[in-house]
Amino acid sequence: MTGFSLQTFGFPEIHGDDRPIKLNLRKGLALLIYLAEARGAVAREVMATLLWPESPLETARARLRRMLHRIELALGRHIFETDRTSVRWSPAVELKVDSHLFESACDGGAFEEACLRYRGDFLAGFSLHDCPEFDDWAFYRREALRGRLMHGLERLVHDKNAAGEHFAAAAHAGRLVELDPLSEVYGRHLIRSLLLAGDRSSAERHYAALRQRLRDELGIAPEAATEALMEPATAPLAHAVPTTLYVKGAGVHLAYQTYGSGELDILIMPGFVSHVERLWELPSCRAFLLSLMTLGRLILFDRRGIGLSDRVGSAPSVEVTAEDIGTVLRAAHARRVVLFGASECGPACIKFAADQSHLVAGLILFGSLAKGCWAPDFPHALRASQYDAWRQQLVTEWGGPAGIETFGPSLSRDPQARAWWAGLLRAASSPGGIWAVLEALRDTDVRHLLPRVSVPTLVLHRRDDRAVRIAAGRDMASQIAGAQFVELDGNDHWFFAGAQQPVLEAIKRFVSALPRDRRPRR
Repeated sequence: MTGFSLQTFGFPEIHGDDRPIKLNLRKGLALLIYLAEARGAVAREVMATLLWPESPLETARARLRRMLHRIELALGRHIFETDRTSVRWSPAVELKVDSHLFESACDGGAFEEACLRYRGDFLAGFSLHDCPEFDDWAFYRREALRGRLMHGLERLVHDKNAAGEHFAAAAHAGRLVELDPLSEVYGRHLIRSLLLAGDRSSAERHYAALRQRLRDELGIAPEAATEALMEPATAPLAHAVPTTLYVKGAGVHLAYQTYGSGELDILIMPGFVSHVERLWELPSCRAFLLSLMTLGRLILFDRRGIGLSDRVGSAPSVEVTAEDIGTVLRAAHARRVVLFGASECGPACIKFAADQSHLVAGLILFGSLAKGCWAPDFPHALRASQYDAWRQQLVTEWGGPAGIETFGPSLSRDPQARAWWAGLLRAASSPGGIWAVLEALRDTDVRHLLPRVSVPTLVLHRRDDRAVRIAAGRDMASQIAGAQFVELDGNDHWFFAGAQQPVLEAIKRFVSALPRDRRPRR
């Protein structure tokens, strides 16, 4: 069997029989990589228009035929399997692709092996100036792989410190800081690992560098949690946030935290992106969560594919997310649970409450909706074309504080909030990953489940919410038997932005009215 390998991390290269092959065909190399990433047949028309977008279709197809022939001449072997309509790498060719080996290692939890394979960003320094669609495809693929690397590095920092291998943890944390130098979470990972390793001088040096970057780039000072790490009286094992735990369910590892105690558990799902550790970074979000702790034990988790949970390469459906809710609740030994589903996470909470009502004490939906886009019988959301335009804009701005003016207008001019949101987005997902998540949200429809919800339900919605119209919340509440609908002042979509007290008071009244559980407190 003929053997070839493709190096896609860094500037791309092709090797045959373990020796580099010089291929002076830039579009030929792009073609080989695209076909390898497709893992199957690709329509000739797709390849032709991708590589020669300005040419008439017949001309582009002819150029594709000539390119296939020139590649095989250069490689000295037949490597393609073709027919009249498609082209693919031949199954007779033993092909190794470093990006595939990296993802396989991630899927198997072999994060050290995966991170060693990641020698540079996908197709770094390689582009086709006259093929914008190819460059767009490469960008989204690059961001998806980079996101998996960051997730793997975070897992390694966590695992190495837990095993007492603090210098190894610091090395992985150092890579995270290189990838996102303005992240205080990553900076704290590095500083804490160095302190645990007993290298206080290096920790102080990295703390000073982080403080300088935050001041120069963002005009802000380090957070109290970062400052506290450097206080002599602070034990290096002290964590600024609850410990992140993992549970395996349906083939993926889910990251979750528990915080506090009480006879009531409150499972919080904050929206289309999350990161259980970064949620605690923003003072207003931390204050909201700590206020909820007065009502019971908090349980937070990242859905599969998001945040610190395993990246899966596809958007989690409502059904899968509801199943993952059950997995996390079992791992946390939850008993009497109130589900708090904000925004896009509302539908999964609705699904779980409808199917597992015996496990749910109450359901709280904040700024949520039962259907993702407009329909003749649902005029409360954007039309699909409008939604797709908004999604494209959000993804285009990914890496910065994308959409903060919509989600949290009251925080949109706060430099600290903008930096926090941008960092959370980068850590929670990649542009390519979130594209699929938002597409799934657009197609979500759980209206048929609303009449099946039998648990006490509270629907909260701000009157001028810029992301989800209040009519969507009102419509949802009207179809759940006995649901309370509370209309709040303000235009923030985030529950922790704007006036928190009315939100917390409504939740407290709702929780206080729930039937009590007389079993001993946890």
